[in-house]
Amino acid sequence: MLGSGSRGNAVLLESAGSRVLVDAGFPVRVLAERLRAISVPPESVEAVVITHEHTDHVRGACAAAKRWGWSIHATTGTVAAFPALAEADVRRFESGATLELSEISLTSIPTPHDAADPVAFVATERATGFRAGIAYDIGHITPALRTALSRLDVLVLEANHDEGMLRAGPYPPSVRERIAGSHGHLSNRAAATLAAERAHAGLTHLVLAHLSDSCNDPALAVRTLRTALGRTRFRGEVVAAPQDGVVGAFGGAGRTELQLSLF
Repeated sequence: MLGSGSRGNAVLLESAGSRVLVDAGFPVRVLAERLRAISVPPESVEAVVITHEHTDHVRGACAAAKRWGWSIHATTGTVAAFPALAEADVRRFESGATLELSEISLTSIPTPHDAADPVAFVATERATGFRAGIAYDIGHITPALRTALSRLDVLVLEANHDEGMLRAGPYPPSVRERIAGSHGHLSNRAAATLAAERAHAGLTHLVLAHLSDSCNDPALAVRTLRTALGRTRFRGEVVAAPQDGVVGAFGGAGRTELQLSLF
């Protein structure tokens, strides 16, 4: 993870030398710094795929693609909702489609969020079948998401807020209602319920994403998820992705596999 939260999100996928970003919600300077911090030349990235048009997911995409030659991929609704994307050379796809990049297949899944045409992704390394899910900015778990997030090797999952901290937090009632609503963000409790349902012995890492600065605590989020997972066959690691630093890579040991880095 190159970073995850309300001030920016970016996830780096790597497979056999192919590199793909899911979201580029940081300024170009920050993207460059965080990629170089893990010895990844920005020009080596093949593509950036966008989950939705909110600034913390798309801020640097157009400028970075222009500077380093990345292709940009976004849903038709996302392009229409973000003028800079509409003016760029974006490869549009319909929600639910699968994108075939050089080493990685990315299947998009519609998500319930207050955006024009938002999606989550399941990335599959074609050479090995290694699967990683990336699902954040989700108001609630739909049947399609629950099905798509099965039998993963790595899951990046939103754990945005603790419900008690949100109620006692600094936001006005309208914002609290939006966050907790059916098209807002997943709570720790909701994330724990889904993770426990999808857990299996082959899931090596659960990475908690998009944590609120004011209505969550990383230790609390990790503890909530670990408690729920303690009743399952999951024996992997639970990690909270920070907003302002890199964590990862995450992948299986002992073979070539898809890797995720969070900045």
